[in-house]
Amino acid sequence: MKLKTGDKVRIIAGKEKGKEGVVLQVFPKLERVVVEGANVLTRHLRARGSKNPGQKIRFPSPLHVSNVELISGKSGKAGRVGYKFIEKDGIKKKIRVLRSKGKTEDIE
Repeated sequence: MKLKTGDKVRIIAGKEKGKEGVVLQVFPKLERVVVEGANVLTRHLRARGSKNPGQKIRFPSPLHVSNVELISGKSGKAGRVGYKFIEKDGIKKKIRVLRSKGKTEDIE
């Protein structure tokens, strides 16, 4: 999975289309991410006696990875993510790059 916790993303499909937020959690096996303030669901909990009153719990629900795109921290552009290998001091390092119309830009 090419997204990480802490990345800023924009939602590109669904009822939350156009919203931006930070990735709170990543579920690689399910191919889903939780975005702060997006896809918020409400869970109603029943009262359990007099000490535990009923309540509503609001929480962000996971979105599929294909419905979000990464926003670069440097330029603010959004797009698909790819990888690139660079060699620095004889050590190969794998970095993430933003792919947009033939250009590549380092994300981190």
